[in-house]
Amino acid sequence: MVRLVPDISRGSKTYGLLAYLYGPGKHDEHFDPHMVASFDGFAPDPGRDPAASLKQLEQVLDLRVNQLGPRRPKKHVWHCPVSADPEDRLLSDEEWAEVARRVVAAAGIADPGDPDGCRWIAVRHDPRHIHIMATVVRGDGRQARLHGDAQRAQDECRQIEKDFGLKQLNPGDKTAAKRPTSAETHKAERLGRPEPVRLQLRDQVRRAVAGCQTEAEFFDRLAAAGLLVQRRIGPSGDTLGYSVADPDDRNGKGDPVYFPGSKLAPDLSLPRIRKRLSGGVRAAEASTVEQGDPATGKARVPGSKAARARRDAAAAVDDATQTIEEGNEEDAAAQLVGAIEIIDVLAVRAPADTRVQLLAAARAFERASRSHVRAERADNRAVRAAAREMLSSGYSGNRGEDGGVTAMLLSALILLAVASARWHSARSHAQQAAAASAAAEQLRAAYATVAARPMAAMAARGRSLPSSVRERQDAVIRAKLPDVGTEHGGSDWDALAATLAEAEAAGHDPAALLEKARNRRELDTADSVTAVMVWRVRRIAKLSAAPLAQPETGVRTRSEGPAAPAPAPGRQARNSRR
Repeated sequence: MVRLVPDISRGSKTYGLLAYLYGPGKHDEHFDPHMVASFDGFAPDPGRDPAASLKQLEQVLDLRVNQLGPRRPKKHVWHCPVSADPEDRLLSDEEWAEVARRVVAAAGIADPGDPDGCRWIAVRHDPRHIHIMATVVRGDGRQARLHGDAQRAQDECRQIEKDFGLKQLNPGDKTAAKRPTSAETHKAERLGRPEPVRLQLRDQVRRAVAGCQTEAEFFDRLAAAGLLVQRRIGPSGDTLGYSVADPDDRNGKGDPVYFPGSKLAPDLSLPRIRKRLSGGVRAAEASTVEQGDPATGKARVPGSKAARARRDAAAAVDDATQTIEEGNEEDAAAQLVGAIEIIDVLAVRAPADTRVQLLAAARAFERASRSHVRAERADNRAVRAAAREMLSSGYSGNRGEDGGVTAMLLSALILLAVASARWHSARSHAQQAAAASAAAEQLRAAYATVAARPMAAMAARGRSLPSSVRERQDAVIRAKLPDVGTEHGGSDWDALAATLAEAEAAGHDPAALLEKARNRRELDTADSVTAVMVWRVRRIAKLSAAPLAQPETGVRTRSEGPAAPAPAPGRQARNSRR
């Protein structure tokens, strides 16, 4: 259950639900169960009246259901838990009673003053939530009209939050994935699982799509992840849909519990996945240039295959961010879908020290990637190709060059997440904007862990530069980044000075290089502009992402002649002679 969000479900056993509501709970978590409101204010309350029993209350609630005889609906029990946020003040019984009356009225259970409204009760067995239970047969023998009850109840809860001064949730737009039901949540608690199976399956299926080229590859990945897969086959022999199950998740008969892809998330249905795959993936445009060609003498980026794949991904993320900020809506929406694949792959390849934050970022950004804006016209193949490259390049740790390029990629992803939040906010996509902001926070936490070592090494180099070299780079930074003077003297500034000096030694013009990096996109959303510039300059100049801590002593301007070979990787020295 979550704060003032109705979690509506339907069932067939009135007594069973009453026994749970008035019982001790699965883990003795129920405290002082009692009724705070009912359909007429006089329903027997076994929690406070010693003479009342669960059986008596069942008979009262089921009266109209039983009057229908063989016409009684099979699922006649309506159940809706409603919770307040842990940070909210405690509501009184009278306030919870008002919440219950407003929710049942909004849902269509019982309008105020309607003598034929359905019978209902609200039970409180925890300081921060209530359970509303109703039977859905009206006094005139008709069933309550409950189509759209969840949305109406949610809308009313948003208004209750305002009226009661509670923490307000963002309004939904019906693009969110289906939440786990109360039964799924209770099952996870009973079995000691950290979360309901539905959420885990959603993550696993989403990762199987990341960077995928064909439908066959998608199904192979599901099987490789250890999931049970059922395909729905049409008369023509074509696959019409699919369902997945966790081998350890069984029902009462011992059979696996399957979830259709469309029930995990709207964009995980087979038609939507096919649409994503139909665009294919292509090699990132810059990859052949950045990796280099020994036959032509082009500069080759240092590092492992995994490191080079992450460099390509950072470049693709930068381009996607620019599209989100400057492109049309359809193109921007497509880049959001592509970006989640990069975050997914980064999360599953991450070492233990950042995996938790990146998995949380992926789950949050998944919500930000889905809205009513359809990615009809856009081409996100470059972003999806970058995810595929990362997936096929093997494991990458957070040390050395691999760690440096991971920090480079995370820096780009943070700006993309922030740009996504702004894009959604401008379109009043409240839930997506909040999700993108949450993803940015998780990405920042991962970045802080990964970037600490390489940034400290570069800052040490910056502080140890010869005074003439240091003054020259400081002047370039002030001239090209006039708004970052407050960052002068910080470690990120030192790291940028060292980066420009290293680029100069490799034959680049620091001023032109910094201007090119600055003009890639706006920097208003960056926590540290100089830190962002460090990674952009290093990527554009094809510098190592994990330089040695000691400064190079042979740094000169181009007018002074070529630089002496430095202790950094030999490729940089060869570049400087060119």
